[in-house]
Amino acid sequence: MIAILLLTVSLTFTDSTQVHYAQQDADALKTMLDSAETRTEELMARYRLYPLTEDEAVIDGIPKELGPDASARELALLSGLWAYRAGETNIFNAVRYGRRSMNRLEEAEALDPDEPYVLLVKGQSLMFRPDIAGKDVPAAIDIFRSLSEVLHEHPEAGISDVEARSWLWLALKESGRTAEAEKLRDDLLATDPAPLYRQFLADPPSV
Repeated sequence: MIAILLLTVSLTFTDSTQVHYAQQDADALKTMLDSAETRTEELMARYRLYPLTEDEAVIDGIPKELGPDASARELALLSGLWAYRAGETNIFNAVRYGRRSMNRLEEAEALDPDEPYVLLVKGQSLMFRPDIAGKDVPAAIDIFRSLSEVLHEHPEAGISDVEARSWLWLALKESGRTAEAEKLRDDLLATDPAPLYRQFLADPPSV
């Protein structure tokens, strides 16, 4: 734990959120959310914190949209937050929130289709949206492959290659590409991944 704290001292806000997320340290992410100084930092902290806590307070009060100065990353993060809300509400609000999420993602993709968070959120969206809204797990495979490929061009993104390839593994698994999925899972486990990814590989979310 001390080593992790010393590491995060030298990291950017975004990288620190990734480290705390991977270590499943919700308390540290709550502290980061409270100390966020920019809109991007606040959205990032909320996006990383909610899956660990499923605390509705984390996603309450998020904006419906952002202004004309919004970046592709901010819009993608907001899309992800609205997707979280869509997954935790009744059917009537789920449709409305899901459409709002997809609108923000489309705006983000129009600005920068290669932004890592655009790819991450798009791949997740394709996996978890309802069939009637365009669920397409095989298409998510290509998205997560692209994410892994562009990460070296975006060292500031705060997305690890292990995260990208863990999502790729799940998409392969759910698409019935069992041999590829098992090989990738073995490769990922050989890297001794952080606790969150070990748990993800042992007990992935239902798609």
